[in-house]
Amino acid sequence: MPLTINTNSAAASANYHLSRNQSALQKSLTRLSSGSRIVQPVDDAGGLAVSMKLESAITRLNGAQKNVQNATSFLEVQDGVLSSAGKILNRMIELKGLSDDVMKNSSDTENYNREFKDLQQQIYDMAALKFNGVSMFAQFSSEANNAEGVFNDAALDNTVSVYVSADGSTGPTVSVNKALLLSALTIDASDLTAKAYTGAGTGTVKSFASANSGTTINLSDISVGVFTQAIQNIATLRADNGASMSRLRFAGEEMGMQETNLIAANGRIVDVDIAAESTRLAKYNVLVQASASMLAQANSSSDVALMLLR
Repeated sequence: MPLTINTNSAAASANYHLSRNQSALQKSLTRLSSGSRIVQPVDDAGGLAVSMKLESAITRLNGAQKNVQNATSFLEVQDGVLSSAGKILNRMIELKGLSDDVMKNSSDTENYNREFKDLQQQIYDMAALKFNGVSMFAQFSSEANNAEGVFNDAALDNTVSVYVSADGSTGPTVSVNKALLLSALTIDASDLTAKAYTGAGTGTVKSFASANSGTTINLSDISVGVFTQAIQNIATLRADNGASMSRLRFAGEEMGMQETNLIAANGRIVDVDIAAESTRLAKYNVLVQASASMLAQANSSSDVALMLLR
């Protein structure tokens, strides 16, 4: 092999390997410090694309879970109001029994009647309560161009949809009832088998919730059977509320499991294998030192030519 000065092939080769080993060492250090296998798109372009879509789905699922939790809170507050309405109705029926006591004079009966009217006003006020600015109870239907809502009539109820997937409006939803409290407490006294007054029939309409004292009804105008039906209607509203909460709970659990599985799937794509990468780090650390040493040796090989020229 000829001895030359202008071209040091050994030094060039050593420098090439040193550069490659140094680059691999830097990449290994970056992966271990970040915990990610894909530091740049060039590392795994396809894997990066899949990872971005998975991360987006995880973020949307997290938002949907918060919506489910808020909807559950809405229903819990609504159920609390319905429970209070049931207690008021129980007090009303108690007042009815007390007012029918033969030992009570007209003044006593009127005192019971005053409380009865005040309780009607209280129920009406409760039906106007809101949750974070959103009404908890509805008077009009969302299913029939805002016609008057009718209790226990699916064609004339009022519901809002809660999205329970990462697909938004195109995915599955849970319908949450904005309970028709006023309709449930408006009954045709001529037909107590009807769940609520629908505008049909010729009987006397009995409403337990009125806007003012001028439209409230008196204890003497109402029978115990009407009270019984009103309590049954409130029980039905609470049952509907509980069914919605149960469905939301299961939907939330399913989304939580789905989010966990998506996080695991994304981790398999982007997370670095610490054991394997630490092994590569040790390998390239040794190679960088060896390459640097060999480059130094190659650079000093031209000293032989100088010795010949002396």
